[in-house]
Amino acid sequence: MTDPRPVERWDTDFDVLSPTYIEDPFSIWDELRRTCPVAHSDRRGSTWLPTRYRDVVDVAHNVEGFSSSDITVIPLNLERGDQRVLQNGLPPLSADPPLHTWTRRILLPWFSHQRVDSYELFTRKLCGELLDGFIADGTVDAGTEYARQIPVRVIADILGVPVSMSHTFTGWVQDILEFTDEPAIRRRGIEGLVGLFSKEVERRKPQPGDDLLSDLLHTEVDGVAVEEGVVLGIAALVLIAGIDTTWSAIGSSLWHLATHPEDRDRLVADPGIMPTAIEEFLRAYSPVTTARVVTEDVEFARCPMKAGDKVLMSFPAANRDPEAFEDADRVIIDRDLNRHVAFGSGIHRCAGSNLARIQIRVALEEWLQRIPTFRLADAGEVTWSGGRREDPTT
Repeated sequence: MTDPRPVERWDTDFDVLSPTYIEDPFSIWDELRRTCPVAHSDRRGSTWLPTRYRDVVDVAHNVEGFSSSDITVIPLNLERGDQRVLQNGLPPLSADPPLHTWTRRILLPWFSHQRVDSYELFTRKLCGELLDGFIADGTVDAGTEYARQIPVRVIADILGVPVSMSHTFTGWVQDILEFTDEPAIRRRGIEGLVGLFSKEVERRKPQPGDDLLSDLLHTEVDGVAVEEGVVLGIAALVLIAGIDTTWSAIGSSLWHLATHPEDRDRLVADPGIMPTAIEEFLRAYSPVTTARVVTEDVEFARCPMKAGDKVLMSFPAANRDPEAFEDADRVIIDRDLNRHVAFGSGIHRCAGSNLARIQIRVALEEWLQRIPTFRLADAGEVTWSGGRREDPTT
């Protein structure tokens, strides 16, 4: 359960599940950068929180000193018998070289520019159908009925699993990522995903299809077939990461445009700046925080980190660092210089970034073409989850 103790000092006792942090992490990051840019907490084991761009990037690139063997921001707290569910983790994201190297290599072709461009028509048709379903009503929960529906169906098609199970997939992903202090609920999500993919793997052994899961199952590395547990881990990663991050990015972008009519009107009048606007939305409302594990005692940024400590990779905090971005807390949709790390940095940078960008762009283009003027129905209904904006109602 969530720690009920209030946070009295963010530099020595931070809590990323605190309602105060979830509602407004930006001011907390600003304060920490001024006073203690790498904060520490013992609430869930010894954990560090870098808030400066350069520190986050340095950790991301130091794969020997900071391992990706456990990327969970909040410990899973699974019982011993449940740890077998994903015993190989979620490679390549939760793997160090050499496992990371070859699992990423076999995954990348599925998310190349050429491959993901073929999904634009599919995504555009899907967005149109979703809009048809609610546009006449005049009001909609844009998070659950639009943003959340797009990536889950695209990813299901890539994996070759039933699109009709979209709502079930969404529920499992929410179990894993949003009920971070509820081990039984997180376990339900993990077991649901692994159970489905295990059945799909068995079905493909005698009769592979033209999908990512079949490709993984029938791929060899150095003449040896990829272990089935690794296949399950990669498939789970593609579903979890491909769904949650993209729906969060679409939802946050719509929330911004609903609350900043000047930016909305400008995008409608000048759609040519859409690519730049998307990069700015990704920077300002980055949906991903992962973790690293300190491999040996080290002093980093004047902090005495011990082997086994966790380091939270707050890419959202890095993207709001005023030393890295001019007017960092302003959303400037035509920002020219924007080296954000919304997709991570280093060898673990998101392999699916090309696909995510296409889905975000198409989702916003189709929405603005059909609904050029919109606002929040009730700003009080917009909630936040786990340090990121929860899907907004517009």
